[in-house]
Amino acid sequence: MTRVVVIGGGIGGLAAALFLARRGHLVTVLERDGRRPGPDLDADFFGRRRPGVPQANQPHGLLAPVRTVLRAEAPDVYDAMLRMGAVERNELEWFAEPPPSRPGDEDLVTVQTRRIVLEAALHDAVHRGPGIDMRLGEPAEGLALDRHGDVPRVTGVRSASGRHDADLVVDAGGRRSPVTGWLSGAGCRDAVVEHHRTGIAYVCRWYRLRPDGPRNPGRVKAGSVAAFAVGGVFPSDNGTFAVSLTVSVTDPTRGALRDPAVFERVARTFPAVAAWLDLRPEAISGVLAMGGLDNRWTGLADAAGPVVTGLVGIGDAATYTNPTMGQGVALALRAAQWVARRATAAGDDPASFAGEYHRWTERALRPWFDTQVAMDRANEARLSNPAQAPARPPTAEARERAALSACSWDDPVVMRARSRVRHLVLPAEQAYGTEEVRARLACWLADHPDFAPGFDGPTRQEWESAVRHPGVRQGASSSPGGTPRP
Repeated sequence: MTRVVVIGGGIGGLAAALFLARRGHLVTVLERDGRRPGPDLDADFFGRRRPGVPQANQPHGLLAPVRTVLRAEAPDVYDAMLRMGAVERNELEWFAEPPPSRPGDEDLVTVQTRRIVLEAALHDAVHRGPGIDMRLGEPAEGLALDRHGDVPRVTGVRSASGRHDADLVVDAGGRRSPVTGWLSGAGCRDAVVEHHRTGIAYVCRWYRLRPDGPRNPGRVKAGSVAAFAVGGVFPSDNGTFAVSLTVSVTDPTRGALRDPAVFERVARTFPAVAAWLDLRPEAISGVLAMGGLDNRWTGLADAAGPVVTGLVGIGDAATYTNPTMGQGVALALRAAQWVARRATAAGDDPASFAGEYHRWTERALRPWFDTQVAMDRANEARLSNPAQAPARPPTAEARERAALSACSWDDPVVMRARSRVRHLVLPAEQAYGTEEVRARLACWLADHPDFAPGFDGPTRQEWESAVRHPGVRQGASSSPGGTPRP
């Protein structure tokens, strides 16, 4: 039996505590927020201010690893989410006629729900289960360290109620976790921190479908793209959905999008969004902004090995990725599962455990972090320099990337490959690099010899007209289904 202290009771911390306790370990969770969600989830979601979790009321689409990890470690939590209104959507449901099934297809599922539904289900399981001392409103205040070995070892955590001894401390304190600062202040070697600022920001607004109206607009893509912005729709639980607009932080119209009337006029210039707003939903929130986006990798090992033992970071405390690709919850649950399955070794051989965890994160988490960084750099360059998009002919790589995306909506083999990348199953080079996918793409390009990357969102003139002129006609030059204009 291992004694574990978890710093932070967000999704990653709750999941780690639950997975550990169900393997017989004794867990203490120190969480600064004194309130647990429920029973009124709408009131918590829209009315509760959570400065430490700025993404809490932003849209989420939970990727396949969330579902697969929960079904393996805590199926009751997953079942509770479904009872609370979360919806499963398999990526291959896009096709009117289901393609022949292949192994793994059943796992290519997005769980459509607000973040608070997962949080509430985890809280319920943690509070009713044995082996977990959940201390709401009691933040961690420092670490206890043993310096007798070559590498300092964390042996506990201090809080207002005293010292909590531990064989393993799990830092799930989020992207603003104080833990690395505590280590430096105690004279440990610095953690390895890699930080990439992004030049994009987004705003969203929440809607609820009318109970006596249609539940979805039919076969419509989830997003539309302009040269300088992206408009997306996030179907969620209990008839709710969010509309988001992503722009460069330098866009001069960004501030105007905070006005609900402006937001909705601009959103309607994106065909995918217009199709959902045409269902006449009820707006149930103001416009919620998300800025200051970055990607941060925090490793507790350097070239000389672990800087400390008895401590691991999970979730945003270790791998914080800009939320636009939805990787955060999935990577946090994968890390929580790994730690729970091997926690006994943390007390038996802390140095080996620390080294093994570091190597696992480099293999299993780092590639997805690097993918997010590369994607953000490309998006920042495109969104901040839209005038260059039509002037420069696309590179061969850009044309192929766009062709893969376009082809996926027509070909289930390519859609399957795309879904495996999106759901963190395979890296792009493996998913798209098979002979079968390459052959399908070649056939598609042969049928579309004039294909070139394009945009199905508004022109800049249409965008600015929507920002400035209430009477502008919306969506006049775009089809509801998201077909690029000629």
